[in-house]
Amino acid sequence: MLYYITGGERSGKSNYAQNLALQLSSTPYYLATSRIWDDDHRKRIDRHIADRDQQWTSIEEEKQLSKVIEDKSVVVIDCVTLWLTNYFVDTKNDVEKSLSLAKDEFNKLLQKKATIIIISNEIGMGVHATTEVGRKFTELQGWMNQYIAKHAHKAVLMISGIPVEIKN
Repeated sequence: MLYYITGGERSGKSNYAQNLALQLSSTPYYLATSRIWDDDHRKRIDRHIADRDQQWTSIEEEKQLSKVIEDKSVVVIDCVTLWLTNYFVDTKNDVEKSLSLAKDEFNKLLQKKATIIIISNEIGMGVHATTEVGRKFTELQGWMNQYIAKHAHKAVLMISGIPVEIKN
């Protein structure tokens, strides 16, 4: 089962996804995709880990998500934006290559016999990016979001903390 949770920054996506995971499992996994950029970022990540209780198992994986997801598990993947950033940086901002690599990895996720709750951001709904690299990343994010939503069994758009079902 694939759940897709999307919305703007601070719209309640992570809270919604975590509550859903706890409804589905007493021992869910939290898969963080963020690369650790500096000490401040590491502290932020550590704070997020500390916010979750002992029911959760935390996993960190930058790109090869399918390799760390076990069958029959319930996993929150947080988030597509940071996951795509890793591909985008590693390909030197090549949108097509990043999209191809992300789709290939996502297709491996679809083969898993797990319940996956994947969180993304609708960055294209915000202010138009002022830089070329920002506009390229917004395109990459939008195309990957469409690809994930197409394959999701259920999709929810979070608006001001309110879940709006967009696919069931």
